[in-house]
Amino acid sequence: MKNFNIIISGCLLVSALSCTTTPSASKVSTPNTPYENLGRDGKIYAAFYQQRAAEYEALCLQAYNIAKLRLDEALAHQSDKPLAIISDIDETFLDNSYYAVERAKMGKNYDQKTWEEWTAKGIAKPLTGSQEFYQYAAHKGVQLFYVTNRVEQEREGTLKNLRKYNFPLQNENNLILRSKESSKENRRRDIAKNYNIVLLLGDNLADFSAIFDKKSEAERSAAVKSSAEDFGKKFIIIPNVGYGDWESSFYNYKYDYTDQQKDSLMYNAVKAQP
Repeated sequence: MKNFNIIISGCLLVSALSCTTTPSASKVSTPNTPYENLGRDGKIYAAFYQQRAAEYEALCLQAYNIAKLRLDEALAHQSDKPLAIISDIDETFLDNSYYAVERAKMGKNYDQKTWEEWTAKGIAKPLTGSQEFYQYAAHKGVQLFYVTNRVEQEREGTLKNLRKYNFPLQNENNLILRSKESSKENRRRDIAKNYNIVLLLGDNLADFSAIFDKKSEAERSAAVKSSAEDFGKKFIIIPNVGYGDWESSFYNYKYDYTDQQKDSLMYNAVKAQP
């Protein structure tokens, strides 16, 4: 899921923001805080964890191991349709933290032009354990659909990246990019017409269901709880501490804050006492 416009410090990621009410940009003051460039520095911290922590590798392996277990369970039962897996790409099995680090070290954030320059290279590395899982699923005859919000002009670079690391692509139409809407719901429904979707993999809640699309923090939290039985069963989530709708929801999906306003909002949102 790619939305690097808002970046949050890795050390703040574990704090709950669900009770925070975010004011409009015009009403946000920019007081001095102990932190400056909190967003960009947070990007570095998040990438440091993603690139260097064995715990992150373990979390990825845990997710793929559970996915394999659930896939084997599905394969053991009769289905009236061919089985399929829907998977996101970015931070679900390809690691783009290198792009984020490059931008942060330049003192800049995500933008679409440089993101497309990055994806055109086709060099994002696979997350630990991802190749083995996707290859196993394809070997078992399960159709893999890569449903991503990369746009059409990123197709060539994306295909290059998939081929570089031998991610199965049974049909080039199985790479489904974003056209008009960011929601993936209609794309999932189209797949479901002909396939029994047994697993969905993603790093963002919107990779799983429309109930998570463009919802507030409180609504997202409630939707997670109402879907509790799906996580680890049909929904397999990969950790992403760098970006996602969890941050966008904090800002009520408004992107007109300055970096200083964002820093102030983030700093004041987290608590030192429970």
